[in-house]
Amino acid sequence: MAAQRRSLMQSHQSWTDALPLCQLCGVGSATNCVYGPDGKGTQSHPNEDGHFRFSTECCFLYGVFNGYDGNRVASFVSQRLTAELLLGQLSAGHTDADVRRILSQAFDVVEKSYFETIDDALAEKASLQTQLPEGVYLSAQNQKIAERLKALEQEVSGGATAIVALILNNKLYIANVGTNRALLCKTTTDGQNQVIQIGRAHTTDNDDELSRLAQLGLDPVRLKQTGLISGQSSTRRIGDYKVKFNYTDIDVLSAAKQKPIISEPEIQGGQSLEGVTGFLLLMSEGLIKALESAHGPEQVNQEIVAMVAAELAQQSSLEVAAQSVVERVKRLHHDAYVSGRQRAPHCARHEDMTLLIRVINYTLADGSLTPTQGGRIYPVSVPYSNHQSTSKTSVTLSLVMPAQGTLTNGSNTTATLGEDTPTAGQSPTATLQSTNTHTQSSSSSSGDGSLFRQRGSQAAQPDETGRVPPYVDFTQFYRLWGSDHSDGQGLSADLGPQ
Repeated sequence: MAAQRRSLMQSHQSWTDALPLCQLCGVGSATNCVYGPDGKGTQSHPNEDGHFRFSTECCFLYGVFNGYDGNRVASFVSQRLTAELLLGQLSAGHTDADVRRILSQAFDVVEKSYFETIDDALAEKASLQTQLPEGVYLSAQNQKIAERLKALEQEVSGGATAIVALILNNKLYIANVGTNRALLCKTTTDGQNQVIQIGRAHTTDNDDELSRLAQLGLDPVRLKQTGLISGQSSTRRIGDYKVKFNYTDIDVLSAAKQKPIISEPEIQGGQSLEGVTGFLLLMSEGLIKALESAHGPEQVNQEIVAMVAAELAQQSSLEVAAQSVVERVKRLHHDAYVSGRQRAPHCARHEDMTLLIRVINYTLADGSLTPTQGGRIYPVSVPYSNHQSTSKTSVTLSLVMPAQGTLTNGSNTTATLGEDTPTAGQSPTATLQSTNTHTQSSSSSSGDGSLFRQRGSQAAQPDETGRVPPYVDFTQFYRLWGSDHSDGQGLSADLGPQ
């Protein structure tokens, strides 16, 4: 089997081209962007994200990879990991322990295989470095050596983080290395939608990771203060030879008894998907950070899920739905930058963004269903007041009236698959889909509150009856609601509050 894998990997044409793509998922993406003073964006480097989504006779396999310092590692991992998992290694007879072992071994083999591909380049680099004399002046020959060293450094540098989902025997397994994220949105027995983050990012903000590194002899306080390690926040990553082989040369890692930055995945599962209705999201770090930069980190999970649910309610294509969500996050990030408000300094740039949506027993709507289980989307009009201006423009939103079940604020805490994780602070909310790119994506998001910001001195004053003019115009809502729910007994089309 090893010879078979090597032969496939050496082929010029990707062997994964022959694998059937899963039709139950869609992927959206956007390249990195740096904004100029005029708000126009430019791409600063080639796209470094990667993904896969395959279905076989026995399982489904999905992955999102966030590369850095080039796309070589992310591309290699997306190719080789499939070879380590979809060439007969997995079968219906495997137990949960078997699956976790196979997943862990696959990541280990993939990283070792990657380093084998750059062995010759690393050896040449080491040899040339001994030939390059110290000093300011470089002869013509030495300049050629310096140029070759630069090219070799670009060839061997870089790494990737990964989030992988496997569905086998109708059970879900999540393997995470680094800072990408998996969210599971499922309808609970009481008809609500619960948002669960599966696992935590491997950074110095993760107490378990700090404990692991402390056991290797590193100072957790110093690690937390440092934050970035060799330019990246992840404490687990694939590739990146500098932190794997030369960590003793990195000050904050130099005291480690053994390799501190590892590629070992944290694996959750298997969680039975029997009777589950909802969707699974795999997101690259760039997507998460872009929305955090625009709105703050407090409600990112709920905002993403609300956006996905709103798109699934209107799109007949998962691909279109995923791309629409990514484009929406991109617009929110851009608008936060050009607004000049509080979050603007955090939004001068964003990295590559990738979102994979996998539906689970979830029927796509035909444009008239809610993100939950049926219903109708009715338009309402809300005045939008810019924080920096007294002018007001009308924003048409879609107020989702569910037939049953509501989207609730899910828990922001991490969960391990197999737990019945309760949702903290559940409260029904209405998902608001805005046709104005300056507004929030859902009423459950925190953001800067610009949509429903207090109007200060312009607040409406009560009339002689003690009433104030309505802030939200429900005219169209009541018209459509009345016509839809008329039973032929003369229900008024201009039904409204009296």
